Amino acid sequence: MLFLIVCFLSVVTAVLSVKLYLIKKSVREIKEEMNYRLENSTNTLIGISSRDKNMCELADCLNKNLSELRNRRHIYEQGDRELKEAITNISHDLRTPLTAINGYLDLMENIQNEQVLYYTSMIRSRTEVIKQLTEELFQYSIIVSVQENNMENVCINEVLEETLAGFYGEITKHGIVPDIDITEERIEKKLDKSALARIFSNIISNAIKYSDGDFHVRMYGNNITFSNSANKLTSIEAEKLFDRFYTVETAKNSTGLGLSIAKVLTERMDGKISATLSGNLLTIEINL
Repeated sequence: MLFLIVCFLSVVTAVLSVKLYLIKKSVREIKEEMNYRLENSTNTLIGISSRDKNMCELADCLNKNLSELRNRRHIYEQGDRELKEAITNISHDLRTPLTAINGYLDLMENIQNEQVLYYTSMIRSRTEVIKQLTEELFQYSIIVSVQENNMENVCINEVLEETLAGFYGEITKHGIVPDIDITEERIEKKLDKSALARIFSNIISNAIKYSDGDFHVRMYGNNITFSNSANKLTSIEAEKLFDRFYTVETAKNSTGLGLSIAKVLTERMDGKISATLSGNLLTIEINL
């Protein structure tokens, strides 16, 4: 009798072990299939080798959810693509009349009349602002639409120094005395040179806009920080500086896209960018 019980328990144990093995195998299959479908664009369904009713129902449920997720993703991508195309078209359409307006302003400025000259100068200043904002919007739409980088070996020091040199006139014009400390060690990395230059340009432009008279640049290895006093900026505003179209009251004549573009380009090259406010010191840090 005892022998029969032992045999029965052995059979039950063996059956349960096989059952458990098959369930674990099905779970592994579902996990691998799920990860593959989340990482790749495919319409194939999750398939498992098990015929267990519960595991099959789980696979069917996941397939339905994946199908719904793909549909929503398709709708989002289509809407996002249409929005980018609309922004590009609108920006392009605005450039033509602005160019014509500037042409007429050139003609009007030849009229030697004090009142006319005053009004034309006011119109020109407003037109230049609109032109600048339109160009920024146009560039943003292009950058977010193009996903490829032109990667090459780039000396980060040189790009940073060249960009700072290009802004020297603007920095001194605002009465800012820059404090620059760039490592003498040649730091090279495979990056998109034009994208890197744009990142630096946008950050420096932001610093000039917000600075209360100081500007500090530090570069050690692949870490670059840009700091400046910003008494009118709050910690909440600092956290939102990289948001698209976000501006603060002091950011006049801006679409709020400069730092957003810098963030997109930095992350596209697998870098990190962040902004922190300590006291009244705003620091933007880049790790490439």
